[in-house]
Amino acid sequence: MRLAYLTTEYPAVSHTFIRREVLELERRGHQVFRFSIRPSRPDLPDPIDRAERERTTAVLGGSKLGLLLSAFRSAVTSPLRCAAGLRLAAGMSRFSDRGLAKHLAYWLEAASLMARFRAEGIEHIHVHFGTNAAAVGRLVRRMGGPSYSFTAHGPDEFDACIGLDLGGKIRDAAFVVGVSDFGAAQLKRWVPPAMWGKVHVIRCTVDAAFVEGAAAPIPETKNFVCVGRLAPQKGHMVLIEAIDLLKRSGLGVRVVFAGDGELREVIEREIASRGLADQVTITGWVSGAAVRRLILESRALVMPSFAEGLPVAIMEAMALGRPVISTYIAGIPELVVPGKNGWLVPAGRADLLAAAMRDAAGASVGTLGQMGAAAKQDVGIAHSVDTEVGKLEALLVSLAER
Repeated sequence: MRLAYLTTEYPAVSHTFIRREVLELERRGHQVFRFSIRPSRPDLPDPIDRAERERTTAVLGGSKLGLLLSAFRSAVTSPLRCAAGLRLAAGMSRFSDRGLAKHLAYWLEAASLMARFRAEGIEHIHVHFGTNAAAVGRLVRRMGGPSYSFTAHGPDEFDACIGLDLGGKIRDAAFVVGVSDFGAAQLKRWVPPAMWGKVHVIRCTVDAAFVEGAAAPIPETKNFVCVGRLAPQKGHMVLIEAIDLLKRSGLGVRVVFAGDGELREVIEREIASRGLADQVTITGWVSGAAVRRLILESRALVMPSFAEGLPVAIMEAMALGRPVISTYIAGIPELVVPGKNGWLVPAGRADLLAAAMRDAAGASVGTLGQMGAAAKQDVGIAHSVDTEVGKLEALLVSLAER
């Protein structure tokens, strides 16, 4: 098939799972054209992402005049369909906090993409994330363009289901994907049971570099790693409190925060105010290879999230043979099993998070190695590139046949 992949931003540091999906579909013989709404950052640390950037068309990467002219040509060519798209854009804005102006911008982006999709003979559009890129894909479809589908990851889509008109996007889509059973259930909330057959579970995958080979031995150190964007939903402030509790009880652990984000300054101030500078390090954005090294240098991954879909960092750590300490939220309990491959605690409970970290710090490397081996086996079964992309390909082929 000739497929268009559309995202808000691609490639991105945290979107390697999209890249794996695209490359695997191409390996299977499909032609995949990459589109993103915004250009990706120019200083991507991963050379593979930099190569993908060269292959990606950014809708907002050119001049505004070019965008307007392209949309104008679509409006002249298909005036009635473009008018239907305008009505849909206005309807989607009604309950959205993004307002009418934003949705008119989505219409412009969709009208601009129409000509590109026709020129490339695109048969279907797949969108990652049910936010603005899904709105653009829906508008393309309403204006007579190819069918579309989308993968909802959470938590953003689930935090604003009404404002994003998630139900409307599902109704107009050929099919919809959740990355966990929890995510699929959230999608089903917004459409009648007769439409539940549209909703499928296709899990994110793990890079072969993480899966292949035997798990490295657990280090004797008391090092932990937390991988993820420094954002409110990731719960870093609770982790800092837990580290402080451990310190006050006489247990010194070292934790690397691998990532960057809008809360960095707040987190740095909190670390300094508690006197934890010797125990907590923030790396900023790092490459996939660096994340792999940091995970291998730790005895466990800590992910104290408040809201998630199912973090890829958890899958990567488990694939490398490391147990995981995380929270009882979203799709995480579908992969992390207490006592088998990790620990789970209620979100926001610094005391219980500290207790789990104490258990992991005090466990023998033999015990942690057994948990890591179970983690590696579990993630290999549930998040295989071959299996999960195979599910997506089957949906796409079925759609083409219909």
